[in-house]
Amino acid sequence: MSAAEEIIDIVDEDDRVVGQSPRGEAYARGLRHRCAFVLVRDARGRIFVHRRTATKQVFPSRYDMFVGGVVGAGESYDDAAHREAEEELGVSGLPRPTFLFKFLYEGDPGGGTWWSAVYEVRCDLPVDPQVEEVAWHAFLTRDELEERLGMWEWTPDGLAAYERLGVHGGRP
Repeated sequence: MSAAEEIIDIVDEDDRVVGQSPRGEAYARGLRHRCAFVLVRDARGRIFVHRRTATKQVFPSRYDMFVGGVVGAGESYDDAAHREAEEELGVSGLPRPTFLFKFLYEGDPGGGTWWSAVYEVRCDLPVDPQVEEVAWHAFLTRDELEERLGMWEWTPDGLAAYERLGVHGGRP
């Protein structure tokens, strides 16, 4: 099954499930759904930053400071965060990510909206990122990441989560 055919839950403004849809159709119609974002730090506290592949359906070739993705139909945010982090980092045995906060991302008009659960996890394992998802990656210090915020083209939902991270008691 392709990513576009994957069935996802469609939710309302209060994050209650109101239906299901193939992912591609949900994107095309701008249906509200659920995503999990995971900020990954290494043993030195550096943040995993990557550039998405050009083949990604949403925000291709943009940089992101989170790994993660769409929550599958019937899947919990917690399970999706763990699954997506292991898949994108190419690791197994990663600790369960710690939930930080949730917010409703509202992109450009007609560009879609999704509930976004934000997590953090420490990864001491050697990463081998999924080539279908990650075109480039590095662990950057917070200062190195912040220096690049104005230079690189970032995913807008990742930027929105990163900006909220400090507001919600996190430490970007």
